[in-house]
Amino acid sequence: MSSTIHEQDYTQKFSLSLWKKILQYTPAYHGKLIRLCVWMAVTALIDLAFPLMTRYAIDTLIPSGTSAGIPLFSAVYAALVLIQVVAIFRFLYLGGQIEIGVCYEFRKMGFKKLQELPFSYFDRMPVGYLMTRLTSDAVRLSETVGWSLTDLIWGMVTLVLGTVMLLSIHVPMTLIVLLVSVPLALVTHVFQQRILKAHRQVRKLNSQITGAFNEGIMGAKTTKTIVREAQNAREFEQLTQEMRKKSVSAASLSALYLPIVVSLGSIATAYALWQSGTLALQGLMTLGTVQLFVNYTVQFFQPIRDIANTFSEMQSAQAAAERVISLIETEPDIKDTPEVIARYGDSFSPITANWPPLRGDIDFEHVDFQYKDGERVLSDFNLHVRAGQTIALVGPTGAGKSTVVNLLCRFYEPTAGRILIDHTDYRERSQLWLQSHLGYVLQEPHLFSGTVMDNIRYSRLDATDEEVIRAARLVRAEPFILRLENGYQTQVGEGGNRLSTGEKQLISFARALLADPAIFVLDEATSSVDTETEAIIQDAIGQVLNDRTSFIIAHRLSTIRNADRILVIDHGRIIEDGTHRELLKQKGVYWRLYTNQFREERLQTLLQ
Repeated sequence: MSSTIHEQDYTQKFSLSLWKKILQYTPAYHGKLIRLCVWMAVTALIDLAFPLMTRYAIDTLIPSGTSAGIPLFSAVYAALVLIQVVAIFRFLYLGGQIEIGVCYEFRKMGFKKLQELPFSYFDRMPVGYLMTRLTSDAVRLSETVGWSLTDLIWGMVTLVLGTVMLLSIHVPMTLIVLLVSVPLALVTHVFQQRILKAHRQVRKLNSQITGAFNEGIMGAKTTKTIVREAQNAREFEQLTQEMRKKSVSAASLSALYLPIVVSLGSIATAYALWQSGTLALQGLMTLGTVQLFVNYTVQFFQPIRDIANTFSEMQSAQAAAERVISLIETEPDIKDTPEVIARYGDSFSPITANWPPLRGDIDFEHVDFQYKDGERVLSDFNLHVRAGQTIALVGPTGAGKSTVVNLLCRFYEPTAGRILIDHTDYRERSQLWLQSHLGYVLQEPHLFSGTVMDNIRYSRLDATDEEVIRAARLVRAEPFILRLENGYQTQVGEGGNRLSTGEKQLISFARALLADPAIFVLDEATSSVDTETEAIIQDAIGQVLNDRTSFIIAHRLSTIRNADRILVIDHGRIIEDGTHRELLKQKGVYWRLYTNQFREERLQTLLQ
C-alpha cells in the first residue's frame, strides 16, 4: 500500500491573487456573489443601527416619562428586525447556491482536464490523489467561496462603518482602541504561515489516505492471495496516525490564534467601558452614548474576531485551492498547436468536416523516446508500414514494443524524430482525428458499469442495436453473450467483474471494431485467455484486420504466423524483420523464441 510517488509540495505564502483566480474560474456566480455581498452589507448596517435605537431609548424615551414615542420606536425596531430576517435568509440561500455551484464547476473543470491529459500524467499521479482533488478538496474550496469570502465582506463593512461611528462619538478614545490593531497584526503575521503549512500537510496526507483506500480496494484479491492484511493495516494505521498528528497540530494553532485575538479585543472593550464610564460620571457623556460607544467597541472587535477566524479557514482552504487549481492548470505534455486546433478542432469541439481520410501508411523516422524520469526506450527507430499491413511486434519485456504502439497512437510523442501517417507528420493533425481512427484492444480490457450492449456501443454512441450485434458476431462474441442471463442487456458489473477475462476481451474487441478503425492495435490481446477463447479471437482477427493497418504485440508466437511482417525488437531497435517463414529460415532470435515456446506448449499438452 505504501507508495514512492510524492505529490507536489506547495510553499507559496497566503495569496489573494489565488482567490482572485478562483473567482475568475467561476464567472457564472459573480452576480450571486455580488447580491450576497449586498445582503451581507445590509445585515452589517442593521447591526450598527440597533445600538443607535438603544441610545435613543435610554436618552430620550426613558427620561420623558411618557409612552408617546414608543409606538413609532417599536414600529421602526420591528421594521429593522424584519429587514434583517430577510437579509439573513437571502444571504444563506445565495451562499448555499454558490457553495454547491462552485463545487460543481470545479469538479466539472477537473474532470474535463483529466480527459485532456495524456498517459504520462497518469503514470506519475496516483488515482487516490486525483480523487481527493475532485472530492474533499473541491468541497473545501467551495465552502470557502460560498461562506468565508462573504463573511470577510461582512466583517470589512462592519469594521469600516463601526470605526466611522466610534470616531464620530469620541476621537481620542477611538484612537486608543484602534491601537490594539498593531499587536493584532503582529500575531496574525506570526501565525498565518504556520497555520497554512500545517493545513498543507493535512491535505497532502488526506490524498495519501485516499490513495491507500483506492489501492486497498483495487488490490483486495492480491492482498488475500499473499496474506498481506496485517502489513497493510499497519501501514494504513501509520498514515492515519500521521494525519491525526498533523490535524491536531493545525487545530491547535488555530485554537491558540483565536483566543489571542479575543483577548486583545476584550482588553480594548474594557478600556472603552472604563473611559466612557468615567466621562459619564463627570457629566461629559450620556448613559445612552456610553452604551453606544461600548457596543460599537464590541462590534468593532467582533468582525476582527470573525475575520481572524475566516482568515484561519482560508489558510486551510488555500491548501485545497492550490491542489484543485494545480490540476485545472496542468499543461498536457501532448497538445495540439493553435493552428491545428483552428483547422481541425479539439477533443471537445472537433471540426470533422476538415478531417482528411486516414489510409494507414505509417513511417517512424529516426525516432527517439524516453520517459520523463527514465532511460531511453527507443533510439533512432525507423519503420515503414504500408496501409493494410499486419505488423507483429515480439521481443523481451522492456524491449519497447508497447512504446512503439503508444507513440503510434500519440499517447506519447517522440523526444526526437517524427512519425508520419499518410506521409504527414501526425502533429500536424489533431489528436482526436488520429485516435478516432484507432481500435485498441488491451491485454487487460476495461469495461464500464452497464450492460454488454452499452459497453460495445461506447466506441460509437450513435450506433444502432443492429450494428452493435453485427460487431459482436464478427468477433465471435455473440454465442457467449446469448448464454448470459439477459443477453445483450446483462449487467457486466464494476470493471466487468461478472465476466471472465476472455469474455471481457471479446467485448473489448467488438467495441474496437464497432468504430470501424483504420488502424488496429492488439496489445497482448490473447495472452490472458484460454486456448478455446484464443482460437475464437484468432478466427475473428483474420476477418477483422483485413484491409486495416494493424499492430499486434504478441506473447504467444503461434498467434502471429499469418502476419505480413514480424518485427523482433530488442533495446529499442528492430533486430529482425520478415514473415514467419523468413524468420524461421534465418534461425536467429525469432527462431529461438518460437522453437522454445513450441516445445513448452507440446510438453504441456503431453502432461495433460
